[in-house]
Amino acid sequence: MSLFSIAAAIFVLVTATILGNSNAQLSSTFYSTTCPNVTSIVRGVVEQAQQNDIRIGAKLIRVHFHDCFVNGCDGSIMLDNTDGIESEKDAPPNQSTDGYDVVDDIKTAVENVCPGVVSCSDILAIASQILVSANGGPTWEAQLGRRDSRTANRAGTSAIPSFLENLEQISQKFRDAGLDSTDLVALSGAHTFGRARCSTFVHRLYNFSGTGNPDPTIEAGYLETLRQACPQNGSGDTLNDLDQSTRDAFDNHYFTNLQNNRGLLQTDQVLFSTSGDTVAIVDRFANSQSDFFDSFGQSMINMGNIGVLTGTNGEIRTDCRRVN
Repeated sequence: MSLFSIAAAIFVLVTATILGNSNAQLSSTFYSTTCPNVTSIVRGVVEQAQQNDIRIGAKLIRVHFHDCFVNGCDGSIMLDNTDGIESEKDAPPNQSTDGYDVVDDIKTAVENVCPGVVSCSDILAIASQILVSANGGPTWEAQLGRRDSRTANRAGTSAIPSFLENLEQISQKFRDAGLDSTDLVALSGAHTFGRARCSTFVHRLYNFSGTGNPDPTIEAGYLETLRQACPQNGSGDTLNDLDQSTRDAFDNHYFTNLQNNRGLLQTDQVLFSTSGDTVAIVDRFANSQSDFFDSFGQSMINMGNIGVLTGTNGEIRTDCRRVN
């Protein structure tokens, strides 16, 4: 073999090694030897939590979503304010996130069995999968092996889609995260359970876009129902069902609601009321719950791969609220 051929072979080998390390893959069996009972431990805690709070599934999947859209799925959203850390929880998109006490309980239970092994970011992924399934939704193999960040990024929370944005704006944020229109519609389907405050949609009820009129895409009967729940000068903290038909079940009724102009948030209804490829996807999921379930599981895996820390990057926090 010539010196040139040897040098070329070495270059290829080194390049492949570097790329392999920078694109480390998550695995559903990551803890099979180091913490084989992790899923059952998490399940025990969240099933008990759900007995006390039927909304815990919606809360934790929202925390997982908001975490992944800021610097990737690295557990940064769970960090509290400390010296050198400006918590993401204090940013406007996250001030209404909840369920952190349950994450603390899960972490304590896991640490008691497998100390220093399972990351907080993986705990969010496992808990989300278990709770979606427990509420009637799909099962998928949560991909694991993430490590936790040592920093937070409060300014980066601007990457989280806002309830005031239009379809192009939220689509761009998904594209920036490496997700496509199917991911956008499928993950929005998590609004098949959970609640939203009046303050997140009252602008649609009385003075939409400064017109002095309601959002024309709201069905008339639904508009009246929402106005009764959220008077013009009422409390913005009143909670309303994201899916008024099956409030706590994970199903595809969210999409039939959109077809009937009964999407609660502006960012829900624009998926069907704005021209674009999302309309056909909404129709597809409304017509087939199994199609929605398959896509949702895959989109959760896709989202869970955003900007993950693996290998020797980051750390395994012993307390999800602070760095080691």
